[in-house]
This record gives sequence, C-alpha cells and structure tokens, in this order.
Amino acid sequence: MVHEHSSGHRVSQNSYEEDMRLLLAPRLAYFSGVARHEHVTRAAQELGVPQSTLSRAMVRLEDDLGVALFTRKGRTVSLTPAGRTFLTAAERALAEVERAAESVRADADPSGGKVAFGFLHTMGSETVPELIRAFRVDHPRVRFTLVQNYGEAMIERLRAGELDLCLTSPVPEAPDLVSRRLDEQRLRLVVPHEHRLASRKRIRLAEAADETFVTLEPGYGLRRITDALCAEAGFKPRVAFEGEEAETLRGLVAAGLGVALLPPPAVPRPEVVELTVTAPRAVREIGVAWLDGHEDTAPVAAFKKFLLSRRGKLLPD
Repeated sequence: MVHEHSSGHRVSQNSYEEDMRLLLAPRLAYFSGVARHEHVTRAAQELGVPQSTLSRAMVRLEDDLGVALFTRKGRTVSLTPAGRTFLTAAERALAEVERAAESVRADADPSGGKVAFGFLHTMGSETVPELIRAFRVDHPRVRFTLVQNYGEAMIERLRAGELDLCLTSPVPEAPDLVSRRLDEQRLRLVVPHEHRLASRKRIRLAEAADETFVTLEPGYGLRRITDALCAEAGFKPRVAFEGEEAETLRGLVAAGLGVALLPPPAVPRPEVVELTVTAPRAVREIGVAWLDGHEDTAPVAAFKKFLLSRRGKLLPD
C-alpha cells in the first residue's frame, strides 16, 4: 500500500508507519496539553513553548493524521470525536513513556536501583542470601533480580544484556568478558552411608576409579571439573545418572545409586558420608564475571565493588 503525505511525497506502507512514529511522538504532549486546557495560550504557558509554535504543531498534527482533532473559536478549542479518541490513546502512550522513564531512573538510582545478578544453584541457599544481606546494610534500597542457572547459561544471559553480574565456576575466560576470582570451594567425594568407603575420612580419588558416578550434565562447570579431576587421578568416571542440580545428585547418592564429587551441602544429610579428597587437589574456583565495556549503573558498580571486597571470604566456613 502507498500513502501520500501532506508534503506530496509518496511512501511505502512500512516507511509511512515509521515516519508517523517520528512525526507524532514529539507532538503527543503538546496535543494532550491543548486538549486538557482547551485553550492554546494557557497550554503554551504550561508547556513552556511559544503559542505560535504550539498552534503550528497542532495544525501539522491534524494534517499528518488527515483528520480534524479540534474545533476552534479564537484561542479556545474543543475536541472533535476523533480528537477525543486520539486523546485517550495519546495519554495512554505518554503514561507508558513516563513509567519507562521512572523505571530506568529508579534502576540507576545510586541509593536504590536494581541489580540483575546470576549465580549457581549451589550458591543459592547460603552464599547469595548472606551476600545480599551484608550489601543491603549500606544499600537498603537496592533491589535485585536473582537468576539461578548453570555457568554457560548465565554467560549467555550476560551477553544478551539480561544480567549485570554473575557468580560462577569455573571462572570464565573470554575476550568479551571481565572476570575476577573471588574464592575457592573444596569438593568432597560423597558416598552412601553404608558404602565400603564410608568409614574413611580422607581418600585419594584414584581409589574410586571403579565406582559408579552420578554427575551434572555435560556443559555444567562442576561436570567439567569432575571429569578433569578424574582424568588427573588416572580414570574416566563411569556415569550412571546425570542431573541439573547438586542436591538432586546428593539424593541419588543417598539412595545408593552412585558416588559424586560435590561442594559442601547447605544442610548435612545423614544418609551420606562426605570424604575429603587428598589427591588430586579437589577444589573449584568461584568468580564474578561481567560484560567488558558495559557501562554500569550506580547500584551495579556498588555491588561489583562489594563482591570484589569479599575476595577470599566469599563462602561460609
């Protein structure tokens, strides 16, 4: 479909719609002011624009729409039926713009605002709640959008602009990211309480070479660490079950379905025994990552500084 503007130029349907947005958006507030006062002079005084500018803007708006919005009697105006219809839509659009502006202003407010923060499932029960509690002592109005996920998924959400920061493991290395190591977490070999190794306190991982393992799915950071540690111990783990969450794996171990390399539990489970691995050194590094070159809002910058201040003391003892 082709339309003709008041200027006489003929444009395609798509170009027409784009042009109308450009033409109408700056004039909606003018139109709303004139409609509210039903008087051009009073509207011009409230809006802080010359009366002549406002009058011309309304005439051009009617020309561009191709309908009369006002009936005029001197400087007094009243809305036509088309004008009343357009006013309802215009005020709804202006209110939405104002809400959006308030939202982004609030998100960037240094004393309040919002931080979109991603973290591993295993960080969710103790570590992250304690971090946020401590941060909010000095920043009580900052709000958080919290996202629990595995490492690769969080990195993708960082790149998509859905997260400001993420707490993950292994610490990512990529040219478009900035990452900082914050702490390390010891991994333990978890076995059922009636297992042949359950009476031990310490173990070399090579002693579990013949065991059946339960692990996280490929792509999870803890799975990559498990595979690497087993390889360093001289074997490839025989995997019976793969899951998406560490506590589910601990439940599988409790049911006698295998053994697992896992971080410490939030709450000890009597059905399993957790053995210290003496060789190889079984730890995972925890770090924070963000998108390189991305300008931080004030609350994000404050929370990033806070996280970096927790180096070496991020995790509970």
